[in-house]
Amino acid sequence: MINKKEDIPVFLTIQPKVLYFGTPVALITSIDKNAKTNIGPISSLWALGYNLVIGLGCDSKTYQNIIEIKECVVNLPSADLFENIEKISNLTGLNPVPANKSGKYRYEEDKFSAGNFQPMAAEVVTPPAIASCPIQLECVLQNHYIVESTIDFIPLIASVHMKVVNVRVHENLVINQDYIDPSKWSPLIYNFRHYYALGEKVGKNFRADV
Repeated sequence: MINKKEDIPVFLTIQPKVLYFGTPVALITSIDKNAKTNIGPISSLWALGYNLVIGLGCDSKTYQNIIEIKECVVNLPSADLFENIEKISNLTGLNPVPANKSGKYRYEEDKFSAGNFQPMAAEVVTPPAIASCPIQLECVLQNHYIVESTIDFIPLIASVHMKVVNVRVHENLVINQDYIDPSKWSPLIYNFRHYYALGEKVGKNFRADV
């Protein structure tokens, strides 16, 4: 049966400023050649197997540290940490502040203190993890490429491929030894620049093991 024309919903063609249509928030911890730590909040991240693809601004301290040191920890915060994250959202580890961030961001050397985060040593990589983040993915750089540049060929945005070499999860979230309990894990979701937690469970995929 063909739907009647009046049954088809109305769509509008728009040009939104961002396409953060519900993506997880991550806090990337990294270090520079002087062993200074940095925390970079991001929301452009996806995983396939033990591979992570991260979208980063090329003028960010996080991007520069990863390219230089080739390691990081991708810390996944629970939804209740949004206020800590927002405390560092307008801070940058670059001094001087990049021109495109001037007026909106300010330099901060110690984002751990600024966000009231506690560092903890990673097991495999050199950068520290964040103790309050229930899931910690220790990563090494595999590849990266520029996805957007200015007309003068100045890099703006990069896609960074990281390999996860170690996974640590808070014991309260672990079931059956190697599984994360989805009923207890509540990731922080970035939904068009607003923070959300997960809603009610509506079902599970046929491939789910637990």
